[in-house]
Amino acid sequence: MTWIFTSDVEAYTGVTEPWLLRDPVRNTVPLTVLRAVRNGLWGDDPLLGRLERDGEVVAAVVQTPPHALLLPEIPAGVVPELASQLIEAERAISGVSGPLPLAEAFAASWWRPEAGRRAERLYRLDALTSPDPLADGASRVAEAADLDLLVRWSEAFQAEAEGVAPVDLTALVASRIARRELVVWEAGGRPVAFAGTSVPLGGMSRVGPVYTPPESRGKGYGTAVSHAVSARVRAEGAAEVLLFTDLSNPTANAIYQAIGYRPVGDYASITFA
Repeated sequence: MTWIFTSDVEAYTGVTEPWLLRDPVRNTVPLTVLRAVRNGLWGDDPLLGRLERDGEVVAAVVQTPPHALLLPEIPAGVVPELASQLIEAERAISGVSGPLPLAEAFAASWWRPEAGRRAERLYRLDALTSPDPLADGASRVAEAADLDLLVRWSEAFQAEAEGVAPVDLTALVASRIARRELVVWEAGGRPVAFAGTSVPLGGMSRVGPVYTPPESRGKGYGTAVSHAVSARVRAEGAAEVLLFTDLSNPTANAIYQAIGYRPVGDYASITFA
């Protein structure tokens, strides 16, 4: 078996999306990133790879520079050959993200040393529970007038949560507002937090980001907007509502479990020197 790489998004999607959709929960990130690429985002030199056996897809990967290589739920035994072929192709890989054992297997096979990692956990929503007490205020769907604020907040979230220099997220945030994917929590007549969710794909929707600016923290706004966006996407028909947490943030992990999220598995985002 040999990995096949392409930049033809439509051809790749036609072959690999049915395979990814066999497990939309664990393949949530590659599925949503692939959809974004098809919609015109992150389209600069994407790496789209698949592995076939007897004409059938058995593994797939996605990378949208400068972001990390995304590993779906693939057989661990195919990871070293994936790394080897990417090294031979002199592909620039800034990091890898995926299920913990797979991310570690790729990092062990890569030619550059590990520079850092973020330990993450994937959660799925079970029975949604209302926060008690519920923070003051109410939720609303973000509007075009919120664009500048939500771009600033999204870039602050990226810098804080991912530890990377923020890039211009205007196009991404504008597209998410247009798709009604972002929800704002307002208190005292002003926005104090926001959360996003993805349009359901294969019955799956993923919550994120969830962000409260520092001056508004400690008042339950993040919990309230997380509950609101979760209830909204479930009401719109998502069979599975998912989110990732940073395991170094015990407060966030406790909040999500309190409103009904249950662990699925551990993941890692590993950066290379």
